[in-house]
Amino acid sequence: MAGLKSLARLSLSSNRFSGGIPPSISTLQKLWYLNLSSNGFSGQLPGIAGLPSLVSIDLSFNNLSLGTVPNWIKDRQLSDVRLTGCGLKGRLPVFSRPDSLMSLDLSRNSFELGISGFLTNASSLQSLDLSGNQLTFDLKEITLPPGISSVQLGSNRITGSLSAILNNNSSRISFLEVLNVSRNRISGPIPDSITNLTGLKRLDVSRNRVSGTLPASLGKLIDLQWIDVSVNLLAGKIPSSLLGVKRLRHANFRANRLCGEIPQGRPYNIFPASAYAHNLCLCGKPLPPCRVRK
Repeated sequence: MAGLKSLARLSLSSNRFSGGIPPSISTLQKLWYLNLSSNGFSGQLPGIAGLPSLVSIDLSFNNLSLGTVPNWIKDRQLSDVRLTGCGLKGRLPVFSRPDSLMSLDLSRNSFELGISGFLTNASSLQSLDLSGNQLTFDLKEITLPPGISSVQLGSNRITGSLSAILNNNSSRISFLEVLNVSRNRISGPIPDSITNLTGLKRLDVSRNRVSGTLPASLGKLIDLQWIDVSVNLLAGKIPSSLLGVKRLRHANFRANRLCGEIPQGRPYNIFPASAYAHNLCLCGKPLPPCRVRK
């Protein structure tokens, strides 16, 4: 690679490369984009701190065993960092220039601690993915950056209530489009303040301990396309207000304590019976008809 001194972008993703990442990459002085994802690279990273122009790096889905995020990644001004499944563990990293980060993906690792202050000064962050770790914290401990559009926290050990993350960050998350907190230990109701997320397109709170009723205010989320509240403790009826959400293409209400007639009409009539299964007493299409009281 020593002869490729003018190379600005290098993408070797989705191939069958194996072995160590060649140290000669560090000679690419003009390289600003490096994508080695979805290969079989293994071992530790070489000393490739000599990439002065680098702003985007993706090492996801390899066989790397990094342990911790290397200092040469933490200490430089990067906008896009993707380290999915890189064998990272312990505390979340502290970046020296968090204000430059726009997209950060540390999913499918083994991080446990460090959420408090983790996003301090990450003022430009738009997308955050910490799903598939072992993070243990209460939702009230996380402060989201203003203007963030995607937050993925699924498959961790997170506790607390949705009210905490929505109310504590109400002025910061009005642009949020994706919120995924599935497969955690979150409890309490879905608060009416969820309507503050006026641009929300995807909501996943499945496999938690969310209780109470589905708020009718969900019908105000007119951009909502995907909602999953399955495997929780929700009771009461499915609100008919969602009939007004014309863009909804996926919904899952399975395995709760919901009861009553499923609202009839789109979008409810496009979902399969499995989306309503294992509830207390839901009825009406696509389930069997409700019993007529005599």
